[in-house]
Amino acid sequence: MRCPLSLAALLALAGTPAAAEVTVSVERPMSPPAWALLERALLEANTQACRGFAGRYQDARGYLRCTERWGAIGGPADAIACCTDWPLLHALGAPDDVLALYKKAWEGHLVQYSAARTREVPLARDGMYYKEFPVMFDWLHNAEGLTPFNVQGLSDPDNRAFRRRTRRFAGFYLGEDPGAPNYDREHRIIRGLFNGSRGPLLRKATAVDWAGDPLEVENRFRLRHGDRSYGEMLQHFKGYTDIVGDTPLNLLSTTLALNAYMLENDEKYRRWLLEYVDAWRERMTANDNLIPTTIGLDGKVGGACGGKWYGGVYGWAFSITDPRTGAIAHRNRHDKGFVGFMNAYLLTGDDRYLAPWRKQIDAVNAQKKEVDGEVMYPTMHGDKGWYAYTPRKYARNARELYYLSMKAEDRARVGPDRWLAYLEGEDPGYPEDALRADLERVRARVKAMWADLTTPDTRLADDPVVFGMPDITSLVELTTGGLPLRRLGSVLHCRLRYFDPATRRAGLPEDVAALVEKQTADSVSVTLVNVNQFAPRTLVVQAGAYAEHEVVEVEVGGRKEKGDGTHFGVRLAPGAGARLTLRMRRYANQPRLAFPWDAGRVMSDRERP
Repeated sequence: MRCPLSLAALLALAGTPAAAEVTVSVERPMSPPAWALLERALLEANTQACRGFAGRYQDARGYLRCTERWGAIGGPADAIACCTDWPLLHALGAPDDVLALYKKAWEGHLVQYSAARTREVPLARDGMYYKEFPVMFDWLHNAEGLTPFNVQGLSDPDNRAFRRRTRRFAGFYLGEDPGAPNYDREHRIIRGLFNGSRGPLLRKATAVDWAGDPLEVENRFRLRHGDRSYGEMLQHFKGYTDIVGDTPLNLLSTTLALNAYMLENDEKYRRWLLEYVDAWRERMTANDNLIPTTIGLDGKVGGACGGKWYGGVYGWAFSITDPRTGAIAHRNRHDKGFVGFMNAYLLTGDDRYLAPWRKQIDAVNAQKKEVDGEVMYPTMHGDKGWYAYTPRKYARNARELYYLSMKAEDRARVGPDRWLAYLEGEDPGYPEDALRADLERVRARVKAMWADLTTPDTRLADDPVVFGMPDITSLVELTTGGLPLRRLGSVLHCRLRYFDPATRRAGLPEDVAALVEKQTADSVSVTLVNVNQFAPRTLVVQAGAYAEHEVVEVEVGGRKEKGDGTHFGVRLAPGAGARLTLRMRRYANQPRLAFPWDAGRVMSDRERP
């Protein structure tokens, strides 16, 4: 290892100018570890799977070959959910055509569902999308469709269409579009569970609003919820009525403002996000550290649900009857709102956005009881108190909570977790096991895709989702030390991200593999290796997905170099590798979407692609 070249010198070798930073040059040979070869194989396998999916299910316009319909079953969100994680796969290092295929699908589905119309559902008779956004629906589904868009900026931050949409979408919630009066600034609420580019739905929802127009089911479609007829679909949504007023699911909309802030550096987006999350934080604290699931149009807890803090669709008391079996199904989705608190923490690093959720976990588990000698924990709360007890402790968001705080007390709430155990030095076999498992999932997924016998007229948009979603959990955890995008509507939370200065793009350069082996509150250790035995590779390592962390020191081979910013360069000789230990200050900077060599430079719209 030789130190230092400046990052400017390193990037000059690749033809890319940049501000001077620390650079390390690694020359010590490292026989390619199995994990490194598996990482490169998994990137390639997922790439091939995306290409195969696009050829099988998308037409030349980027439209999904399916029967278009509105609703929670096979609706517009499902059409683009087929491409969930495609932009992230590219940002990890997959070839450029993966990003191009995603963008084609994104553009295609916007046109496809702007033109698609309902007959019986009033909400979408003039188009299911308006201004390139859902007209009005719940954020369990809105976020499902926006999940890939929310991470497009990792690879494509200067795309003009992406930037315009990011500003427009955020504006629907900042009160900037008079046709979309979603937000009430006086009461700090989003005014309904159904909301979007045409504003909120300020009446009780009907089963038709949720299920969409009548359709033939028997011998034609296989519905994912298991319903056997349109009548059963209506029965499925019979209880989905109480949607007026605010709900924790609406916190998923804050990702729109977060992305706009990271692109534009306009304080109004940050201010609105924190204002809205603070309103929920205060309600949660006032409600004995339990998040209320319905807020009235007057801003009061309980709203149109008779003052019951636990009411509303997807609330603490939302238990419905499965029309197929007659069994009770519990559909409490309050925990999805934690994404808004994660966004606030990314902006501030302030533990006040984590403390209420930590206390909520403890408060729910304090309601435990013993049943036939076994300790049971509740998951629901209704008119008669806590119910729906299970043997497992309530631990919703515990893993994310610990990842953000890195506090020992939060680690104890997570329980057994192989990835965390590996980072703690207790499960050395995890990387290879996880990578091989993801590779097997890709193989099985592609095999099932080619065996699929559906045709566009017998296929709903949610049918091919299982074939389109890449298997990259291990790549996110192991290369970036980050949280996979399991949470709808989330941005990427990670310790390290990589850029290729030679091609001026995000992601690990060709032939380079990375393994995050340990991370603490103020450090991370990563091994970087060039599996190419004949050509050197250069890369830029960034602290955090959005340069939110700061590098304090870089140690390689016993030699330490002082860090002086958010990123540093590495030159890997042919077949070389090394372990780097970084000391860092987490959440030291405001997050941004600019590439390292563009940091601090404002591009005009004319310059943007």
